Amino acid sequence: MIQPIYCENTIQIPLDFPFSLEHIFTCGQCFRWQKSPLGGYVGVAFGCPTRIWADQECLFLRGTAQDVEEVWRNYFDLDRDYQAMTQDFLVNPFMEKAVAYGEGLRILRQDPWETLISFLVSQCNRIPRIQAILDRLCRAFGDPVELEGETLYTFPSPQTLAGLTAEDLAFLRAGYRSPYLLSAAQAITEGRFSLEQVSLLPTPQARTALMELPGVGRKVADCILLFGLGRLEAFPVDTWMKKAGSFYPQPETFGPYAGVAQQYIFHYARSTGLSLH
Repeated sequence: MIQPIYCENTIQIPLDFPFSLEHIFTCGQCFRWQKSPLGGYVGVAFGCPTRIWADQECLFLRGTAQDVEEVWRNYFDLDRDYQAMTQDFLVNPFMEKAVAYGEGLRILRQDPWETLISFLVSQCNRIPRIQAILDRLCRAFGDPVELEGETLYTFPSPQTLAGLTAEDLAFLRAGYRSPYLLSAAQAITEGRFSLEQVSLLPTPQARTALMELPGVGRKVADCILLFGLGRLEAFPVDTWMKKAGSFYPQPETFGPYAGVAQQYIFHYARSTGLSLH
């Protein structure tokens, strides 16, 4: 395990593998990290604010030192060997190009509740609009946290959203998705649904349980499984994946890491419009 180094309120984690914040934060798996005028990216995960940047040798985090082992190592999945994993993805020229294009991409291990709400918002939506809706949601109902003179916001809890009405969320401009957010929050708060219990189920049963929530179809369920519950075998299929469908083999080809392969395919297809295949 690579050990962090603490220096002048900045945590340094040596890297001996490709690591790209740009690919990680722009590949469609998360929506609340923004470029910082101070350099790198700034965001909040699990209530912990940080600014993060990297060079070819180190990952740097400016925040609270205790967050490294408790949050960030797990969040960025730093102890998994992606280079070895992706060797099994190189099954045809298209996949070779997709993996090369997304070098340094990693699957984040995000908070399941935030992931659930984020991908309910994502339905039939463009990434900039998803980001704007979630930003308004957090500014209105999250808790403010300070970092380097900037005010960031935590993600609001299910209990906070459960007491709201559709009218309370009208300013989000989330349209038909707002009732889905309230239904999920109420189901969790009232004990009718538990993400913790779902996380203990085998993937097929976990998917079925998620799809019992209003607004959660197969694609959203697979996104929650992959990005919020660490099920790397989940393979979300959206419009871009369908467009690229003739270029990659059946998901089963990629085994237990099919979801990781999916992210390389999705990021490559969306970023290039498939013009480089």
